[in-house]
Amino acid sequence: MYCLAKGLVFVIGASLMLVSTPVQAAEPIKVVATISILGDMVTQVGGDDVAVRTLVAPGGDAHVYQPSPGDAKELTGAQLIVVNGLGLEGWMDRLIQASGSKAPILVATSGIKPQTMAEEEDTDVNGKAKVVTDPHAWQNLANGAIYANNIADALAAADPAHANDYRRRAEAYVKELTDLDGWVRREIAQIPQEQRKLITSHDAFGYFGKAYGVTFLAPEGISTESEPTAAGLAQLSRQIRKEHIKALFIENMTDPRLIQTLARDSGAVVGGTIYSDSLSPPGGPADTYVKMFRHNVPAMVAAMQKN
Repeated sequence: MYCLAKGLVFVIGASLMLVSTPVQAAEPIKVVATISILGDMVTQVGGDDVAVRTLVAPGGDAHVYQPSPGDAKELTGAQLIVVNGLGLEGWMDRLIQASGSKAPILVATSGIKPQTMAEEEDTDVNGKAKVVTDPHAWQNLANGAIYANNIADALAAADPAHANDYRRRAEAYVKELTDLDGWVRREIAQIPQEQRKLITSHDAFGYFGKAYGVTFLAPEGISTESEPTAAGLAQLSRQIRKEHIKALFIENMTDPRLIQTLARDSGAVVGGTIYSDSLSPPGGPADTYVKMFRHNVPAMVAAMQKN
């Protein structure tokens, strides 16, 4: 009787243990993104189902980034690699080859029509400015929605068990970006067209300018690797004075001395820091893609009102 009762107690106890012990959740898939903007987008779409590592840290400059042995190790263990493409990460092919990674690679700008511009500081054999591809496609929020859907598709392919979750999050995120796009347009509409001119550290806002009707001028070209000439700086300084452009912006990942020199020579005022190629560190004013626009646009509007 005692043994039977004891056995019964054991069976009941084991059953309770089975009921109360949670099922072991699947490990989040490991995703490596090249820049912090992409890392945030993957986090928004992936949620708790992804573990994201960003190669170029917030505040870093992807144009001149030097990969480390640790980066190669990260790629070796990745289940998905997310790059911007359009020539932004010139170092990435070599890094992937060195890592031996076999992970699928998503070019997040797939399906986006790239913009080009003349690189005045870089000329061809005939002395004409070279036409280069602008990689900063995320500066148009309509493109941001394409990024999000591309990321959702890639995550779904890498982790089919959570495909519906990725697509659900992407749908909500795209709606947020669409609403944000409308807000940006309303904010910019406050400024008369002839006053919509700004100076930034390098040409990172071409897509923003075309989408929202703002003219951006910069002493550096598409890449921060290019060095502006003294003649180019003098010409830009004259243009600033002629067109009465009052505010210059330092980008968070560029050397501030160039803009400070322009401000001194032209009489314009440094309007603060804006975020272009990189987010702020966590807890900063632009630590997500959405918050980057929420920070940049009011600063730009306040500056253009002074023109």
